Amino acid sequence: MSSTSDKIVGMANQAAGNVKQAIGKATDNPKLEAEGIAQEIKGEAQQSVGNAKDAVKDTIDKI
Repeated sequence: MSSTSDKIVGMANQAAGNVKQAIGKATDNPKLEAEGIAQEIKGEAQQSVGNAKDAVKDTIDKI
């Protein structure tokens, strides 16, 4: 997966996680809220992978 794809998927997972959290809170559903938190964290990690790939590519391009 390219760095851009990682970032896009990460942002999508963060957004979906935020929605799940909000719905979980609104409906008093702690399981859904926890799923949202987990999905948001997954999205943050995916974005970090994309950023790391960019950093590695930038370093290699400088050599």
